Amino acid sequence: MSMINYASREINCKVVYYGSGLGGKTTNLEYVYSRVNPDTKGKMISLATETERTLFFDFLPIDLGEIRGFRTRFHLYTVPGQVYYNASRRLILKGVDGLIFVADSQRSRLEANIEAMHNLYENMESYGYDVETIPFIIQYNKRDLPDIMSVEELRSVLNPMGVPDFEAVAVEGEGVFQTLSAVSKLVVKSLS
Repeated sequence: MSMINYASREINCKVVYYGSGLGGKTTNLEYVYSRVNPDTKGKMISLATETERTLFFDFLPIDLGEIRGFRTRFHLYTVPGQVYYNASRRLILKGVDGLIFVADSQRSRLEANIEAMHNLYENMESYGYDVETIPFIIQYNKRDLPDIMSVEELRSVLNPMGVPDFEAVAVEGEGVFQTLSAVSKLVVKSLS
């Protein structure tokens, strides 16, 4: 969970973008990185092997304020999209403070979304994490494409717990910061 750096007076929080392959996790992260003040962010790192890629960077959101005199620094990660990289997915979840599940709204991607959501629950359970208590947001991405499911259809299948959810078109930045802001506020609230 959160790590406190007393020297820099920062609380470091980990937010993971989870979801199926090509759903928009990387697009979300790249959009955030391109818009965050350069003075408040670290370098974007891509850990790539022959067949998978994980991105991460950290930044200091100015607008979230302080907690007991400490600033909050967020470390944002993506998991590999394919479920067969489960060992990497599980490792990236270790110490998570907040989750964003990025669902691909296209009707043809429903089974991949369901599989990724089940995989998320299994991996969270393997660490003893409770998805109902960890800050968790769902983003319905690719709302600009044809043959998408309605938000109501997606909610009924992917969001039975009724966690906060947002519509997005990550390639255009729509919904990207709203999603991140919502999970960030939940993380900060859980630390208070």
